[in-house]
Amino acid sequence: MTEEKRYSDMTEHELRGEIARLKEKARKAEQLGIVNEFAVLERKAMMAAAYLIDPADFKKGEVYRIEGDPNVYFQIDYLKGRFAWGYRMGGEKHTEALPISMLRPLKEGK
Repeated sequence: MTEEKRYSDMTEHELRGEIARLKEKARKAEQLGIVNEFAVLERKAMMAAAYLIDPADFKKGEVYRIEGDPNVYFQIDYLKGRFAWGYRMGGEKHTEALPISMLRPLKEGK
């Protein structure tokens, strides 16, 4: 049995391979109608993608779009590792953490 590497220990090349592998498994799960497995694999791919992004590119107090959730915005209170902690705009100010790979700058096109 092989021991899996942590995303933080992987090279960029390894991370890209892992993301491709997870997305392929997610695609197959979706085709088979296994919704829960699809969701888990998609989230794992999003977490792996967070390790390809520099957390310094994200700023406390800034507002970002949430990928896959149109017209919903997220304001960052603080960063911890590869997660941005904050809340979704326009609703209850319920604190949550999102992988930085889910956030897009407002300046980018829709």
